[in-house]
Amino acid sequence: MKYWLMKTEPDAYSWDDLKSEPNHTDHWDGIRNYAARNHMRDMSVGDLVFFYHSMIKVPAIVGIAKVVKEAYPDHTQFDPDAKYFDPKSPQDNPRWDMVNIQAFQELDTEVTIKELKAIPELSEMALFRISRLSVQPVTEVEWKLITGMRKLQPVK
Repeated sequence: MKYWLMKTEPDAYSWDDLKSEPNHTDHWDGIRNYAARNHMRDMSVGDLVFFYHSMIKVPAIVGIAKVVKEAYPDHTQFDPDAKYFDPKSPQDNPRWDMVNIQAFQELDTEVTIKELKAIPELSEMALFRISRLSVQPVTEVEWKLITGMRKLQPVK
């Protein structure tokens, strides 16, 4: 199993939005960064994902999702009316992929970036080294440290 962190701006798509989807599941589209896309291509069904709210006053991990469908072509790259349309992406060799994720576990309270930065063992976390990357790996040690900070319960 691998671990990941996916960033979203909550006014665009929030943890509550994911939880309100049928079966708490949705596709993660609109990634237009090659490194982030490659991380999604490395995801496997069952991998766990920190759902991170960014671009807000207090950025934070707000929930845990799991990958329920591996990378496949992002349909928005071919739609001229879509926000993430890419006219240079060939139909026969799409540039951009997406995965499906499902809300999996609730945290009793969010884990703020300030709390994460206060833990010396997390100083090399991708979140701090590659801050603008919207999909990034999390090591098993980082995962265990962070999940150990909160009580977890299944999403209902």
